[in-house]
Amino acid sequence: MEHVPSSPRAPSVSRKLLWSVSMPLVLFFGLTMLVLDIMYRDLTLQSQREVLNQQLVALVSAADSGRDGTLQIRLQDPDSAFSTPGSGHYAVVRTARGDIKWRSPSLTGVKVNFGTPIAAGATATLQQQLASGERLTVLSRGLQWEYSRRRSEDLVFSVAASMEPYYQQLWSFRRTLSGWFALMTVLMLATLGWLMRRALEPVRRLEREIGEMERGEREQLGERYPRELTGVAGNLNALLSAERQRIARYRDTLGNLAHGLKTPLALMRAALTQGGDVRGSVDREIDRIAQIVDHQLQRAAAGGAVTIGLAPVAVAPLAADLKAAMQKVHAAKGVAVELRVATEAGFLGDRGDLIELLGNLLDNACKWCRHRVLLQVAMDAQSPRRLWIRVEDDGAGIAAADRERILARGVRVDERAPGHGLGLAMVSETVAIYGGSLQIEDSVQLGGACFRIGLPGRRLAAGA
Repeated sequence: MEHVPSSPRAPSVSRKLLWSVSMPLVLFFGLTMLVLDIMYRDLTLQSQREVLNQQLVALVSAADSGRDGTLQIRLQDPDSAFSTPGSGHYAVVRTARGDIKWRSPSLTGVKVNFGTPIAAGATATLQQQLASGERLTVLSRGLQWEYSRRRSEDLVFSVAASMEPYYQQLWSFRRTLSGWFALMTVLMLATLGWLMRRALEPVRRLEREIGEMERGEREQLGERYPRELTGVAGNLNALLSAERQRIARYRDTLGNLAHGLKTPLALMRAALTQGGDVRGSVDREIDRIAQIVDHQLQRAAAGGAVTIGLAPVAVAPLAADLKAAMQKVHAAKGVAVELRVATEAGFLGDRGDLIELLGNLLDNACKWCRHRVLLQVAMDAQSPRRLWIRVEDDGAGIAAADRERILARGVRVDERAPGHGLGLAMVSETVAIYGGSLQIEDSVQLGGACFRIGLPGRRLAAGA
């Protein structure tokens, strides 16, 4: 059986708007944080390089040639970082061959790789990590040192500084930045949510009032809506008023008709009390007519179809009874009615509506077929609340131009054929009342007409 896929529930407008605004906002804040982080990191690294360069200049300035022709480093401040062991600031002076001429007292107990010696006039920077996990930045510069006019030597001055204070400062900045931006994001989203809630309050009011109308708590929508919703509320009120008038008109007409038929039916039953061979069959037909009248009275009183709170009606037993009735009515034609009805198929609606709909469809098919009629009923494979009915025959079929026209009251394709043109119109009205679907096609299996109908349904429990 064909099926119509069920559509998922659409998200609310306020949620979609909030997501639409929050995503660019979060993206903007994230990019802003990234740019600020890069700028801060670059500025801090530049500051670190300047500090190393100043320390290197100070180291070169503190160097002097001794009377014995050796290199001497005289630190101006005995409490400087180079004089304190493990201070995180280290310095060394090497020859071009790597021999150490001088090392700072801060290197006591610390092994630092200052890199390969470089040529005079060159500058080199490198990063390294100590065995303790401490990360260092090393700055080296090659110089030609003159001890005297006749004696000079290529030396490499190197300084190193720990990067841990820099990283601690960077992480502190990131935590502060993230906290402030997170707070700003939450405040802005909360403000946007509040503004959208106020802006969409008329829409929620419209939804509440429609729900109150469905529960019978009010008859029409209120007034004083914003300009964008004034037309919608006015048109809905006009539509609801027209619908109430139409239902009242149908209710009065059906009620008067059904009430007028009850009296002659009672007289017929009284006249037949004298008995006879036809009494039993006539009584059964009268009971059936009385059931139809009661059903029409209930529909007129309800003013439409009711599906809430009803148990599903099993289709298979009704189809079997209607098959037997159709074969008796059209016995002279020798019609063969074939049933392919799923045992779990259940109609979510009034039993009388289902009998009327299937009876009219089968009677129409038996009337216009040659010899065969096929009734198929099954639940939708993907939608557990959808029932599909298909009635096919092996007749001449219905032309595409006539398929919509024959659903109107009093219209028949062949005016010479007996009937009043009401059966298919009643089928169409019943389908419309339940919000179903009705399509007329060509029968693929039998070659005649095919009526395909979708109605509210519910799968029956096993053994029901």
